[in-house]
Amino acid sequence: MIDLYTWTTPNGRKISIMLEEAGLSYKVHPVDISQDEQFSPEFLKINPNNKIPAIIDHENGKSFSLFESGAILIYLAEKTGKLLSKDKHQRAITIQWLMFQMANAGPMLGQLHHFLRYAEDNAYAINRYSKETQRIYGVLDKHLSESEFLAKDYSIADIAVFPWIALYERHLIDISNFEHIKRWFDDIQARPAVQRGLQVPA
Repeated sequence: MIDLYTWTTPNGRKISIMLEEAGLSYKVHPVDISQDEQFSPEFLKINPNNKIPAIIDHENGKSFSLFESGAILIYLAEKTGKLLSKDKHQRAITIQWLMFQMANAGPMLGQLHHFLRYAEDNAYAINRYSKETQRIYGVLDKHLSESEFLAKDYSIADIAVFPWIALYERHLIDISNFEHIKRWFDDIQARPAVQRGLQVPA
């Protein structure tokens, strides 16, 4: 059994989708970040960086805790032997696109969402992050014109990027302008495990 500490954000959705795809049993512990529950002493024992998601894996009588969504995705893939190739080159490509999400898509799209929603009077920031968001969508669309998924086969890289692209309307993106992203997005969204993972926490 895995304890999942999460909330209704793209980073949280990554892990619930992965758990569903991997067929692992897990218990959900909602951490309402709108109420600053991530700063509670109990949660800080699990993640000293006070961010969701985090997990505790109870296996063979031992408990192992882990935070940072990218690290959790790699850990769960290695634990189950799913969605991360054992071929060293394919594995590296998968991790490359996972890092692209961690370093580019997540931070930049997240900043645009923040300024559009909470600081809409900051024209400089909105212009800066809008341009970067358009660039990132362009990078993904070009790549997906040449590959069915981000790393050839469906993998943790797709699971990492998908929940961020699911917020395309909040990014003021017309998804129809990115036909390859839309094809990829529709294919992933149709997966039953993804649909279940998107409902966590309820």
